[in-house]
Amino acid sequence: MDIAKLFHFCKTGDLQNLIYLVEEKEVDVNVRDKWDSTPLYYACLCGHKKMVKYLLYNGAKCEASTFDGERCLYGALTDEIRSELKKHNMISSRLIRRDMYDEFLRRIQEGNCYEDVIFDVHGVQFPAHKCILSARSEYFAIQFKTRWKDRRVISLRNEMIQSNAFGKILRYLYLGCLETQFDNLDDCLNIAKQCQLMGLMEKIEDVCRRKFSLESMKVGVQVNMMIIEPQDKSQELKMDLGQLVNEAVPTALKKWVPGELPFEPETSLLYHDVCFQVEDHIFNCHKVFFCGRSDYFKALVEDHFGECCHNGDVPVIKIKDISVQVFLLVLQYIYQDNCELSEGIVFEVLCAADLYLLPGLKRLCAKNMVQYLDVQNTLPILQSARLFNLPRLESQCAEFIANNLSWFLSDIGFVEFVKEDAQSIKEREETDSIDIIDEIRYYISNFVQNYSDMEEAQERLRKIDDFLFELELDG
Repeated sequence: MDIAKLFHFCKTGDLQNLIYLVEEKEVDVNVRDKWDSTPLYYACLCGHKKMVKYLLYNGAKCEASTFDGERCLYGALTDEIRSELKKHNMISSRLIRRDMYDEFLRRIQEGNCYEDVIFDVHGVQFPAHKCILSARSEYFAIQFKTRWKDRRVISLRNEMIQSNAFGKILRYLYLGCLETQFDNLDDCLNIAKQCQLMGLMEKIEDVCRRKFSLESMKVGVQVNMMIIEPQDKSQELKMDLGQLVNEAVPTALKKWVPGELPFEPETSLLYHDVCFQVEDHIFNCHKVFFCGRSDYFKALVEDHFGECCHNGDVPVIKIKDISVQVFLLVLQYIYQDNCELSEGIVFEVLCAADLYLLPGLKRLCAKNMVQYLDVQNTLPILQSARLFNLPRLESQCAEFIANNLSWFLSDIGFVEFVKEDAQSIKEREETDSIDIIDEIRYYISNFVQNYSDMEEAQERLRKIDDFLFELELDG
């Protein structure tokens, strides 16, 4: 429903509601409809310059000489929008707004982050991680167990393998994206075939078909750059890395892991280099994930080896004050950037995320808690949002209160909450506002669509004024 609204707002130019969907509901600005069109394309086509600028600033993809870039440029209603698109192409949208998980994968792919194998391709070296390549490609998994077993440096001298193309394929295995000039596509295809990356080959064929179709229909348009990016928020990539979660979990606990594989992989993908002991269970993990995603675990692993026991050459670090169930969810998040949370455990996971310095997991918990909002738990959740610095969750609680205003105005718990908010302002003056009241007023006032809505909003605002008057507060 939110995605349908996103496309509708881009066509009609409703910037305010678009901002709400992107910033409050976290709707992806690069989704596609059944016609393979993006929100940015419709904003360009319908001539909404401010909306185009907003979408570009928030990560809408429109690089020059790509399918999406040329299509938006060709379809733009005005020269002003074309100018905006060309100006934007001087700066990649990836530099403007990066997903934290993508940024983590990009950082470890660039090297110097617990790599355990180096590929030497005609003198050019590419550091990598056996666990990631094995999870992403059966070809690599088999080679690491056979021909490349126990080798730290692997030299590739085949004339069919070009170093530039190998680097791009390696990047695809880490990030799920591939960027190359169409002139260099054959080199990438050769490596993709050898590595048996059938999914990538299908994506390349699809992009080539779209390029041919666009250039045939739009005279003068020429697409020179191919960009393949995951359209499902890297679900394929995350599912592959989920195999590492499955192998990290002790056998006795695997029944607790959401989405557990119904079979054991024939080839072990482990290559673990750190173990965590939670209660009586040992989890076989990888420094690149735990240290790369959490400064807490990085400090724990790098600064406290003296306090660890060892399982062979692998350190075993004991984790205290966390249940196995919560650690399983933290583990899944660290590897896959997602985990299945339930109402009964989400607060414990939120506390763990705060302790382990995992802001993305905190936001995931907040997003989950919104689903369970009701008149009974909104105030405790609002307090948690403030305690753990989750402004979006705080705003969503305020919106819920605004939508159920009559109930809350008669609730003694809400009365006390407002009083505490007022008292929290040191040396409060009569003109000082009250945070929660400001938020509620915002949601009442800013989503008025017609005259009837306006009358209702004014009535609700009067109720708030009366409520504050009874409490002898001026908010």
